[in-house]
Parts: sequence; C-alpha cells; structure tokens
Amino acid sequence: MKRTIILLLCTMSTMLSAQFSHIQYMRPNDQNGLNIFEESKMDSTPYSGLKVKLGGDFALQFQGLNQSNNLNNLVELGNNLNLPTANLNLDVQLLDGVRMHLRTYLSSRHHNESWIKGGHLTIDKLDFIKPGFLKGFMNHATLTLGLDEFNYGDAHYRRSDNARAIYNPFVGNYIMDAFSTEAFGELTIQNNGLLVVLGVTNGKINQSVVVADTTDDKPSIYGKLGFDKQFTKNLRIRLTGSAYYNKGATTGKWLYGGDRAGSRYYSVLHTLKDANGNSEGTDFDGRFNAGFTQMTALQINPFFKFKGLELFGIYEMVIGDNVIDGKKEGSFTQIGAEMLIRFGKQEKFYLGGRYNTVNGKRFEGDRVELEILRYNVGGGWYISKNILAKAEYVNQEYKGAGWDGRFEGAKFSGFNIEAVVSF
Repeated sequence: MKRTIILLLCTMSTMLSAQFSHIQYMRPNDQNGLNIFEESKMDSTPYSGLKVKLGGDFALQFQGLNQSNNLNNLVELGNNLNLPTANLNLDVQLLDGVRMHLRTYLSSRHHNESWIKGGHLTIDKLDFIKPGFLKGFMNHATLTLGLDEFNYGDAHYRRSDNARAIYNPFVGNYIMDAFSTEAFGELTIQNNGLLVVLGVTNGKINQSVVVADTTDDKPSIYGKLGFDKQFTKNLRIRLTGSAYYNKGATTGKWLYGGDRAGSRYYSVLHTLKDANGNSEGTDFDGRFNAGFTQMTALQINPFFKFKGLELFGIYEMVIGDNVIDGKKEGSFTQIGAEMLIRFGKQEKFYLGGRYNTVNGKRFEGDRVELEILRYNVGGGWYISKNILAKAEYVNQEYKGAGWDGRFEGAKFSGFNIEAVVSF
C-alpha cells in the first residue's frame, strides 16, 4: 500500500512538473499570446524529451441586452448570467520540433456536454527522418496536419474560441465569423517578415465515409500571403491577404458556420411562441452565414501597433458560385475595424472600439441588399497574465429592405461584462 501511494505521488509530481514545461514554438495561452498570429520560427526552448502541458479556459458573462423588431415578437431579455463555458487544452512535445494540440469543449452554449473541438500535429523539424534533414528549409517552414481550425484570415487569431476569450478585446466575434474545423494539411513559410501559407481541407465539418447521390467530395483550397515586421521596439506592421476556394456541391459551406459552440450573444433574435406554440431562433443568431455551397472568399487584414496604439482591420468578400433553382448565388462584403489603446504597466489595461458591417445579396438577381451594422465600445483589465475582466457596449441593427420575418427592423443593444481565465 505504501509503495502504491509513493508511486502515485511521484507520478502526480512528474505530471505537475510536466504541465508547466515549455512547449516549443507554442503561442502562450495568456496575455503573452496577444498579437501572435502564426507561431514564430524563432524559438529558444531546448528539447529535453516528452513534455505535457495541461491547460484550460473559463469564461462567464453577465449580459444586459435589449432587443426589438418590426413584428414586435422577440422575447424579452433580462439582465443575468449566461451559462459558463470551459475548454480543456492538451499540448504535448512529442519529438524535437514535433508537437500535438488537442482542445476539448467541456461546456459550450450549443453543446452542454463535453466534446472534442479538434486537434492537430505541428512539425517544425524533420530530425525524426534524419538529423538535420532539410534543415535549411525547415528553419523557415512549418507543417500542420489534423482535423482542427485552419489558417484562413487573421481574425481567427483574435476571436473567442468558446471559453478561450483571453485574446478577444470584446465579447462577440465578427458578424461573418470565418472559422471552421475540417480535416486539413498546411504548409507555412516565414522568412524575414514574409509569410506564405498553402493548405487544403476536405471541406467537411462532419466527417462521413457514406456516399450519397449528391456526394462529390471536392476539397477546399486556401492560402495566405503577407508581411509582418517589427521595425523598432515600438512599431510593428502586418498586412496579409487570404483566399479560400471550393467548387463542391456538398463541401465547403462551413467557412462561416463552422463554430459549433454558438454565438457569444445569448438568445438574441429569438421569438415568442406563436398561436401554435412554435418559436424561431438558434444558438447562432447574432452572426451571419450566407451558406454558399460553392464559394470564393477573400480576406485582407491590416495590423498596426505603435506603443500602446493598436489597429486591426478586415476587408472580406465571399462570392457564391452555385446555381439554385436557376438563380446564381450572390456575394457579401464584410468590413471591420478595431482601434485599441493599451496602457498601464505591461499594458494591463485597454480601451477601444470596433466597427463591423456586412452587406450583400443572397442571389445575384435580388433587388435589395441585406445589411447588418454593429459597433462595440469597451475596455478590459488583465488582472494577471491569466485573468482578464472586460466590459463592452454593443449595438447591432439589421438594416435595409431585404430583411423579413423576425429580422425585419431587428436590433439589439446593451452591455456585457465578461470574466476570463486562461492558462
């Protein structure tokens, strides 16, 4: 019995020690990870065998929103707490330059039960083939393989991933939220500020080997080209352009609908029950997905930081290529702009605003456009590098004559307070 207890204590001690070990090339899951996009190839962490880092994310909001529409049939929203969300993160150093990441949603808005969001293997060295194999190439290259979030655009590096809200200065993500978890392979090359990403996914969020009459299994192709340079200690400029392309009839439609955790604004645009006891509303309302099944998407992202001043932007277009009932799908344009002022010791505080619009047509022949306008203002306090408290005011309106039903004249506004812990 004593031997068993001693063995358990030694095992726990080893596990706890391993949890806090540094993993090579890994983005810190705390304030130190702010404004890190692709993980840098400049890494000084020496390899010393298998290492395991167990981490987590927790987020809780106090929501106080009001809403209305032309039909006056939306539910009344009160001021109260939302369901807390939680992630479990497992990162493992398997070999020198080879690591694995796995994220499990312990609790999310759309799924209260635990389920795996995704995982991937990242390769920064090929020494497992032969010591120094393709060293000159791998000094600049990274290979990523898995079924997980893939690298289209820059906005996904600043979004809330269920409970991992430590990088997002606001509570909500962008209206057209480019994020999906698909089986993918990706090559990233970084050299003196230049960035190239080339990747392919199978275009599916729900994996299946069953073949139906409409199955075509066409892959999605994506890439990114950019420039990211720290000119001085205080000045950094980054500019990237990303593209995503799919011609499949049954694949590729998840780019703006792949986040199965649900919207960050709870119960907005949900209707009261009608005379038959039916109501409308989903866990994803507040965001917008055109649902194009064949598409070309483009996203341009400027980023500028000078001392405490931080600017981030989005110009994005998605063009539908499919023909449905004789009508060709249309296109939508998203514009987003953030300005933040970070201040205090180690920039623990920030204030800022975000402007976000989406407009376009579901089909080319539509006479009127759909438009959504949102703005956020707020601020936050990094109580420690692992704890963030933030508050925002949000206003979102569905404008234009193209909306009908519960979306006609719809708007919601109010405040959110969010507490975040990540480690």
